[in-house]
Amino acid sequence: MRRLTEQIKRVGLVANSEKPSCRHLVRQAARLIQAARRVVIADAATAQLADLRVATCPDAARLTRQVDLLMVFGGDGTMLRVARDIAGSPTPILGINIGGLGFLTDVPAHQLPLALKQIWSGETLLGSRALIEVRGCTQGRPFTQRALNDLVITRVAAPHLIELEVAVDGEILTCYRCDGLIVCTPTGSTAYSLSAGGAIVSPNAQVFALTPICPHTLSNRSVIVSLSSTVQVKILSEKVETVLSADGQGVTPLKAGDVITIRRSRHLIRFLHLAGSSFFGTLRHKLNWSGTNV
Repeated sequence: MRRLTEQIKRVGLVANSEKPSCRHLVRQAARLIQAARRVVIADAATAQLADLRVATCPDAARLTRQVDLLMVFGGDGTMLRVARDIAGSPTPILGINIGGLGFLTDVPAHQLPLALKQIWSGETLLGSRALIEVRGCTQGRPFTQRALNDLVITRVAAPHLIELEVAVDGEILTCYRCDGLIVCTPTGSTAYSLSAGGAIVSPNAQVFALTPICPHTLSNRSVIVSLSSTVQVKILSEKVETVLSADGQGVTPLKAGDVITIRRSRHLIRFLHLAGSSFFGTLRHKLNWSGTNV
């Protein structure tokens, strides 16, 4: 890991340009990075937000090709957007939390100076997270979407259940009557799937979780399948408007008869974590698991 740290000579900065609160922190990061004799590069929107006088790239996808580490300022939504934009890049990303819970943003804003010191001294861990992708055809047009957290099929507005036929590796699992279906990665298990009653999954687990949203049959529960599996979902509902979204964005309309195929993406995302951080420690802190005294 020290070797990786010694290779970090160029640091990219990407911020949620809709959060003015990012401005001061991005400026502070730029000063500290330059003081450590590293080069700062930012995407155009971030440079404009923080009024940085540094080299720029038009977007995160092109920025990641120019840097050794990408620092992302915002909440989990910002991290998800950037992760999809740079999918497959070998450049690690580090999240600076300016949002709420922040499961993907490791570093609280007030700990930025300490985090940079740890990076320069090699006190870091490198990990990778799987993405999933969905392919299908709707209204005669093929589409592909990727997600780091989850793919969600849901109804729009109508107070009726949708019907979805789900197969895993060619074998029918069940026909759900529900408000929707969440197919999530281990990373996304602490997001929408958790709210819908799904299990919390360790990031190292090689699995999908299929979690129905408000199923009509009470015995329907979240199902865990291998990440190497192929999941097919056929839309059966004819009178209820149904849509697909990836990480809460990129909404695609679906209609009766449409079949979508979900599998592991060949792309990964690399995350840089500070030494001492852990998934279970994050759970205890973020979810206020205090335990009991015996």
